[in-house]
Amino acid sequence: MSLFPLIEAPDTGQLTTDGSLPLCREVDWNFETNRPVWRGGQPVIVTGARAVLVWAWNALHTQRFAHDVFSTSYGQDMFQLVGRPYSEGVRQSEAIRILRDTLLVNPYITAVEQVEVAFEGSTLHLTARLKTIYGEVPIDGFDIAL
Repeated sequence: MSLFPLIEAPDTGQLTTDGSLPLCREVDWNFETNRPVWRGGQPVIVTGARAVLVWAWNALHTQRFAHDVFSTSYGQDMFQLVGRPYSEGVRQSEAIRILRDTLLVNPYITAVEQVEVAFEGSTLHLTARLKTIYGEVPIDGFDIAL
């Protein structure tokens, strides 16, 4: 029995019996409103590269260790950069390291490349290119509030 009987349990990314990953599935996400997409009273399910992008968005917008419902490997811990006397170069380097650590826990993501980060007050602007098992997925203009 499920707590939410209308919504299927998410795929955990476990290997299938033949050793391959199952098709990545996620609830579609509206990045402008930061809300899931619903149609006809049901969440819209996306697969493949779009699903990986949705997962990345949600992981980057979830603070690691803040919610007991998520594993300790899910989410980002950019908050450790706030209030530290790091130079701008060190902050950018650490943000890129944390970004890679956040995204590479996903078995569908094989590399994080062409990363650009910029701090504007307490907001981190980032762009990157994810290499996934479905091809390249651009992250264009994600803003993360720190």
